[in-house]
Amino acid sequence: MASRGTTETSKLKQNLEEQLDRLMQQLQDLEECREELDADEYEETKKETLEQLSEFNDSLKKIMSGDMTLVDELSGMQLAIQAAISQAFKTPEVIRMFAKKQPRQLRTRLAEMDRDLMVGKLPRDLYTQQKLEILTALRKLGEKLTGEDEMFLSTNAGTALSQFERVSTDLGSGDKVFALASVEVEKAKQ
Repeated sequence: MASRGTTETSKLKQNLEEQLDRLMQQLQDLEECREELDADEYEETKKETLEQLSEFNDSLKKIMSGDMTLVDELSGMQLAIQAAISQAFKTPEVIRMFAKKQPRQLRTRLAEMDRDLMVGKLPRDLYTQQKLEILTALRKLGEKLTGEDEMFLSTNAGTALSQFERVSTDLGSGDKVFALASVEVEKAKQ
């Protein structure tokens, strides 16, 4: 699906052209065979063909009222967000809490991680990764971060989290980010 609709758009155009050619050929064949058909049969077939042309025209108007392509800016934004989310968030639990807008649960998870790190139950690199995810999610949810948390983010944030921050800010609507995060939660469950 690397084409993100380009191939599909081309195929749609080809199908539309073929359908139009078929309907025009049907009308031409009908005129050429007019002598061989009785009047009622000719009129009924012509009426059906013209109805098909009318329906085809209506469909074409709907397609042309917008962009003739299946690719648009929103698809591009969606791709960017999905890429950012999938790269930035590796922990399904964090994605789920972020998508469900659960800042308290995120803070609880962060406290549990702090405890697990202290007792040696959680490796430092995994702790850093998950803490980054949680702090980024909390920031996107509009939660106030401590100076220490902000320092941790700026020191440890990688390109994936920075990309997520940029893309989700550029998008302008947190609800779209949450909707896409929900998609990622479903993917992570599978």
